[in-house]
Amino acid sequence: MNPNQYAGLLGFAFVAVWAGASLGTALLCLIGAGLGAGVSAYRRGELDLVELQDRLAPRDPRRRR
Repeated sequence: MNPNQYAGLLGFAFVAVWAGASLGTALLCLIGAGLGAGVSAYRRGELDLVELQDRLAPRDPRRRR
C-alpha cells in the first residue's frame, strides 16, 4: 500500500467514524492513528527525533546554519 492509498483509507475511515459516532470520537481516532504511525516510523528508524527537534526549535538570529 503506497502513501496515497493509505491517506485515502485514513480519510475514508475518519469520515465513517464521524458519521457513525461524533466529531470528537473521529478526532480521537485520527490522533490515535497518527501516534501509532509515528511510533511505527520511529521503530523502523524512519523518524529522527533529533532532526525533528532541531527543526522545531526557535532559531537564534545571531547563529548561522
